[in-house]
Amino acid sequence: MADLPFHDKDDFADADRGFIAKLSPAVIQTADGRVVWDNDSYDFLQGECPATAHPSLWRQGQLCARQGLYEVTEGVYQVRGLDLSNMTLVEGERGVLVIDPLISTECAAAALRLYREHRGDRPVTGVVYTHSHVDHFGGVRGVTGGGVPILAPEGFMEHAVSENVYAGPAMTRRAVYMYGPALSRSPEGQIGCGLGMTTSTGTVSLIPPTTEITRTGQEETVDGIRMIFQLTPGTEAPAEMNFLFPDRRALCLAENATHNQHNIVTLRGAKVRDARAWARYLNETVTLFADRAEVAFASHHWPTWGRGGIVRFLEQQRDMYAYLHDQTLRLLNKGLTGPEIAEAMHMPPELEQAWHTHGYYGSVSHNVKAVYQRYLGWFDGNPAHLWEHPPRESAVRYVDCLGGGSAVVAFARRYIGENDLRFAAQLLNHAVFADEGNKEARDLLAEVYTRLGHGAENAVWRNFYLMGALELSDGIVPAAVDTTTSLDLLAALSVEQIFDSLAIRVDGPRAWHERLSIDWYLTDLGERYRTTLSNGALIQQRDPADESADLTLRLTKDQLVGLLAGKGVGGVEREGDTGALQRLVAVLDHATPDFAIVTA
Repeated sequence: MADLPFHDKDDFADADRGFIAKLSPAVIQTADGRVVWDNDSYDFLQGECPATAHPSLWRQGQLCARQGLYEVTEGVYQVRGLDLSNMTLVEGERGVLVIDPLISTECAAAALRLYREHRGDRPVTGVVYTHSHVDHFGGVRGVTGGGVPILAPEGFMEHAVSENVYAGPAMTRRAVYMYGPALSRSPEGQIGCGLGMTTSTGTVSLIPPTTEITRTGQEETVDGIRMIFQLTPGTEAPAEMNFLFPDRRALCLAENATHNQHNIVTLRGAKVRDARAWARYLNETVTLFADRAEVAFASHHWPTWGRGGIVRFLEQQRDMYAYLHDQTLRLLNKGLTGPEIAEAMHMPPELEQAWHTHGYYGSVSHNVKAVYQRYLGWFDGNPAHLWEHPPRESAVRYVDCLGGGSAVVAFARRYIGENDLRFAAQLLNHAVFADEGNKEARDLLAEVYTRLGHGAENAVWRNFYLMGALELSDGIVPAAVDTTTSLDLLAALSVEQIFDSLAIRVDGPRAWHERLSIDWYLTDLGERYRTTLSNGALIQQRDPADESADLTLRLTKDQLVGLLAGKGVGGVEREGDTGALQRLVAVLDHATPDFAIVTA
């Protein structure tokens, strides 16, 4: 800790550079008065770092909490601190191009109003989605109703929708831990998430792109604004891109290079990212654009100015992901497991001294395990780990072996006294899983989680620990917003994705002995699909053979989405055994949005 360069204030100067005006108060509400964003709640970060926070994370919180309208370079502006992400605005011949319109329509509209107050009432003449995560498209209807060019990388729609629908309920539940919305905004509670402060909780929307970027080097012009693109799939998102504004000498890095170490896999859950490809694309970015850029900005944090600074920033980010990837592979090929590699991994001194490589959002520990997972999966090769009991059953047996719940608590107190909070948490977790009513174990585990959280440099680790402590004390905290119910996201599902989303809801054992087939004629698309239920699996086929199905439905895609949302079959033309649809619906399960995490 003492070796970290706290004397270096360059990031603070860069974060304040180009400041024009704040939103005051920085509180954004829905039409009915519900607060969806409150940046003023982080004003406490202006003070000195308390004992309840890691000084490095406190510093990151101070930087991320800055909000307002900023000039990046002539004709390029950013609104920061009004959502997890930044909204960038590039002035064109007739209006303004919006890049990444935040998560919520309410926040995006507020950001656009702030820009217009100081730059004039320019119309939105285009939109760019840098990648397929919701904080980069969800607020689009807050800046436009459509009818303008909307650019996005190839594969955007598939990934934007599938990530929020297929495993959406589980991700949403875990995101409550990752972002800590139920925690107090205070030195003892939530002080951001490293990438920004938190996620807004307003209305999520989506307007499909009108133009796909399909190759590196592709050039597009919107409202007189020239852009040259670099596709970077499989990096921070499955569909992502960087791009240069050659006439402004400004480089947009999307979320591929930000002022922290990012995630190779997020703690809320996602597909494992490719650290090797990530490093290679950043190297390509330097080759393609470094000589033509005087400022590099991203969809989070603050810009970097000057060619030398840009190259140094990109090369250090590149080296960080390459080092994590290559050293993990080196050590796994020597027989070390993911947790063992995470303990053994030390970053190079130059990278350790660069603030932007620190693990405020991702971490060396969980990123190493993600690289291991990408190559070798969950199993470490030890037969003892091949068929372990699930957590509660294991906990019951461990507690029995240790002499009961009271004995486990006593052991945990000993380890707490030795400041081995990590092992104390493991012991107490067994005690709680074996007996949820063990109040002494619950209270002590909450205390341990709190201490672990207060000592964490990583913001989302802090939030996970503190949310665990909160739920042990107060019970399960439901998610404030669920993107899986967004009508725009549901409408954006392809027909195949709609049937996929039905298939993952089939209760397999309940459907073992059910056999049925349904033909779906999408009258507005001129397409026909067959879904067949057999052996508990719902199989879809486009343009099936001319064999009779149990039921034929003629409907529009909107009506199909309505069925998915539970709106019934009103107006749908039916032929055949209408009971087949009822039998299918009867075996569909529902997600559990508020499942237990810190208790069995």
